[in-house]
Amino acid sequence: MENQPIELATPIKINQTRLKRNLFTLAAMGKNKQSGIDRSFGSPADLQARKWLLELWRKAFGAETEIDPAANLWAGIEGREALPPIVLGSHHDSVPNGGMYDGALGVLLATEVVQTLKEQGTSPRHPLKVVSFSAEEPNPYHVSTLGSRAITGKLTKEVLQQHTHSETHEKLIDTIKNMGGDAAKLRSGLLKQGDIRAFLECHIEQGRNLFDSGIAVGIVTKITGIYREKIKIYGEANHAGTTHMKYRHDALLAGSELNTAFEKIILGIGRDDVVGTIGYINVRPNSANIIPGEVEFIAEIRTPDQHILKNMIAALTEQIFRIEKNREVRIEREVILNQDAVQMDSHIQQVLKKVLHSANEPYLEIPSMAGHDAVHMAAIANTGMVFVPSINGKSHCPDEKTNMEDIEKAGNVLLQTVLILDKECD
Repeated sequence: MENQPIELATPIKINQTRLKRNLFTLAAMGKNKQSGIDRSFGSPADLQARKWLLELWRKAFGAETEIDPAANLWAGIEGREALPPIVLGSHHDSVPNGGMYDGALGVLLATEVVQTLKEQGTSPRHPLKVVSFSAEEPNPYHVSTLGSRAITGKLTKEVLQQHTHSETHEKLIDTIKNMGGDAAKLRSGLLKQGDIRAFLECHIEQGRNLFDSGIAVGIVTKITGIYREKIKIYGEANHAGTTHMKYRHDALLAGSELNTAFEKIILGIGRDDVVGTIGYINVRPNSANIIPGEVEFIAEIRTPDQHILKNMIAALTEQIFRIEKNREVRIEREVILNQDAVQMDSHIQQVLKKVLHSANEPYLEIPSMAGHDAVHMAAIANTGMVFVPSINGKSHCPDEKTNMEDIEKAGNVLLQTVLILDKECD
């Protein structure tokens, strides 16, 4: 039965004090004057964090660390049997001016769980590994969830070679190499079905469901689909003072009209699990006395329903044709991400429920409206996710915060879940 009580290893608890210290140590890497964190992939703060994590793991596990071809970081402890590992982790990079919990919590909580089990003298059947994935967040290379997608075969070396930094124009493959990876070895280093027995990721919810309900732990049922288009509008740059309004082909105004049309399409669906955003925009020549001649932006749609997505794309196409005709501009589109919704593993969800029930902890079963590395790990391993509350639903900002008491509860749930999976799974 789903909620049948089970015997928990109650004496084993994570060390909240140590975890908190590690969280604040990592948060200092990339901290800016606004108290936010700038730790984008390939930045000096990213490199600093990587060196610190590898050293932390060497001390915690007394074992060698590894950097795979996608520059993902790995470490862990050996198992008694020749079985595929149980892996826990997330990512340590941040959005610009981000918070200290997004991603970093999942990496450091995974570290704490495995370190605690090692210190308690636990001898697991499976090896236990911790991973920190590269470039989970959107970044200047415009390739998010890079590490998990690349190492599971969804991004090839040829695709990675096409991307450069939007400001410095550094090649993405060069940055991967600087971080310790090697895109040339991707094909031979891919993770395949059977290489990992189970993957677990803990993350802040980045929404209000848990916070509003006063519940500390959420079991993720599925992760929403994410669709992104890069849209370029070509108008005509001209003198801002001498060009009559009727003769203008303003790319920015065309983009603004498309933005509002996009919003109306989203609102017309009328569902809380369908959202859309245009959050990146680049205007050229970007001068006060020149009519904008070119605009580039990224339109994103999140929905768990591919049928809805198809209809929304068709509606967006209609609006683009209308704006092209009325404003006499040219619009180019490129799909840069089309990631379907992914269900989390039902067995892992059942184990999480049993652990929470036996610990007398209430929980919510909720979908994730944010994308995570777990989406791509689900293609090669049984995958589960645990959420902890985001206070006031805030994330991707300096005000991002989660109570340590809630984090500790989630950590102990993960620890017990690992012990059960290690016992039950071959």
